[in-house]
Amino acid sequence: MHTVQPIDYDYRLHFNETGAVWKLSTHFLQHIPFELESLSFFCIGTDRSTGDALGPLTGSLLSESLLFPFSVVGTLEKPLHALNLREQLDEKLSEDPSTYIVAIDACLGRSDSIGHLLFHKGPLYPGKAVGKDLPPVGDLSIKGVVNIAGFMEQAVLQSTRLHLSYEMSRVISRALQLAYGRFKLAHEQLSQ
Repeated sequence: MHTVQPIDYDYRLHFNETGAVWKLSTHFLQHIPFELESLSFFCIGTDRSTGDALGPLTGSLLSESLLFPFSVVGTLEKPLHALNLREQLDEKLSEDPSTYIVAIDACLGRSDSIGHLLFHKGPLYPGKAVGKDLPPVGDLSIKGVVNIAGFMEQAVLQSTRLHLSYEMSRVISRALQLAYGRFKLAHEQLSQ
């Protein structure tokens, strides 16, 4: 989890927007290389904080899907957090240095940004809002603004409604699954 930095996001939309899953899947289809066997999804966060549970919730939803064949690191059962992030990242990159990582994490931002999903080419910096020094993660980043930044971030995360994190994670996971399904269908049609 981190605070949204003043960065130019490649794409953003509210999770509750009409057609959000389809719109997000279209963007994922254009920017995530589903053709790579070494594609991995790092779902960062902890199940001990409702605000920081976005990543593990998304990871659990993706790993439970039989139709999503990619490596998923970080679930509710086995969260990817500050204590094991560096180790998991090193392990994945030592297995395959060409691994393409999509990082998913919760973040804090302005009050009018709560509920927005942000897509950025490049890594995210987990733990920044709470002063943790963790390595940057990902070739692409998906972030969900779960609450407001600026004051007592740890308490703000603890008081974030689980419903928000859960609904945002459902949109992200459905959009990723739909994007992969659309990719697979297009690939099959081309090979006929």
